[in-house]
Amino acid sequence: MFPAMRVKIVGLDPHQQYYIAMDIVPVDNKRYRYVYHSSKWMVAGNADSPVPPRVYIHPDSLASGDTWMRQVVSFDKLKLTNNELEDQGHIILHSMHKYQPRVHVIRKDFSSELSPTKPVPTGEGVKTFSFPETVFTTVTAYQNQQITRLKIDRNPFAKGFRDSGRNRTGLEAIMETYAFWRPPVRTLTFEDFTNMQKQQGMCMVSVSGNVFNMPTWITEALEILFHKSCLKLLCGHNNHTTPQWIYE
Repeated sequence: MFPAMRVKIVGLDPHQQYYIAMDIVPVDNKRYRYVYHSSKWMVAGNADSPVPPRVYIHPDSLASGDTWMRQVVSFDKLKLTNNELEDQGHIILHSMHKYQPRVHVIRKDFSSELSPTKPVPTGEGVKTFSFPETVFTTVTAYQNQQITRLKIDRNPFAKGFRDSGRNRTGLEAIMETYAFWRPPVRTLTFEDFTNMQKQQGMCMVSVSGNVFNMPTWITEALEILFHKSCLKLLCGHNNHTTPQWIYE
């Protein structure tokens, strides 16, 4: 999956053993199409039939809380497919649908039902986190030519498509400006998210399509940079911490 999602986990019991897993669930029951003349997504009908559940268990699992908290957990090895007969453990999704990745922190003693082909278990020893910035629409081909060019330039797996001799465009120059940009580190509760959107000058990036104080076409370009940021999970191993996130 590119851009890759990365998380920083804090608040675990350093001596407990944990699994880290990800699944990807539908945002709604709609199918979408891209309208070129207005450059936006429109509802095209009802969603296709649900696909078999798949869970990506991070390859560093099983590990201690201390080990997880000392690293940035990257999901760059996760693979997506629209082939419902796929048997290599890839996450199966329908094209032209909206999805939300979810990160699960699962304590070892609650992991007996954890399986790549079953829904993630629920219970006291399982914490689930999702971030609105990571909502995405599945496609078999990029719908926006500027995003096509930009992803080819940024995706390490697309070297064969690059032309190193061509001139840089205005869009690429802007992206170079923002390549090293980071919003200030701040801790937010989920309840703060709505209020935060109303503030001016925050320049928030949202994969679902909202960037404030930026033209729409720059918004689409900035959407692919969320893999350069780190979403921090505050788990609270004593079960009294309200789930929070830090956008770095």
